[in-house]
Amino acid sequence: MPEITLDAADGAGRFACHLVLPKANPAPAVVVIQEIFGVNANMRAICDWVAAMGFIALAPDLFWRQQPGTQLDPDGGQGQWEKAFALMNGFDQDKGLMDIQTAITHARGMAGSTGKVGTMGFCLGGRMAFKAAQGTDSEANVSYYGVGLDGLVGAPLRGPVLAHIAEKDKFVPPEAQAAIKAGLDGNPLATVMVHPGVDHAFARIGGHSYDARAATIAGGRSAEFLVRHLGG
Repeated sequence: MPEITLDAADGAGRFACHLVLPKANPAPAVVVIQEIFGVNANMRAICDWVAAMGFIALAPDLFWRQQPGTQLDPDGGQGQWEKAFALMNGFDQDKGLMDIQTAITHARGMAGSTGKVGTMGFCLGGRMAFKAAQGTDSEANVSYYGVGLDGLVGAPLRGPVLAHIAEKDKFVPPEAQAAIKAGLDGNPLATVMVHPGVDHAFARIGGHSYDARAATIAGGRSAEFLVRHLGG
């Protein structure tokens, strides 16, 4: 499927987005937000899944300011993880959120778009999807095993968010999960879904922590959430 490039809002250059179109239009759009491994084969497969559900899928390269075109393998050994964590540690989240807003704005005005746009992110992308609910004009946001959400829940939400939490997430310990749930309790814009017995990245198909049951349940809830807020 095509790759498009967008101008960064701060004038720093242009960044690539992987684009997958649904069979029918007009359609709402979903900005798919990468893990720390870049817009790799897994993220592209998620874009295919999103498009198969009837949404325009657009995945921006958030690491373009450091290493454009990053595609790392989470099951490729320690070296791949070291590169991924180095990129994550060097990632400017404020500029990343700005790039996500650029992708949202582009998707809203695309030919064949209904103008409704949501986000869906995983791991680092799950954190950024939650930040998108606080700092962009997206109409729906799905966060899969977002890291560090306990430090974000104190800020108000601008748009609705569905947060998928893995009960055994080694990057989000029980005390952090409790803080997330407490911080969002009673917020009409927030839905928290805890998936029992699974680890971080339970929805990464083919990955070492993949759990088909939890991924299917989460996928169904995500689809319902996006359709409810974005339309079909």
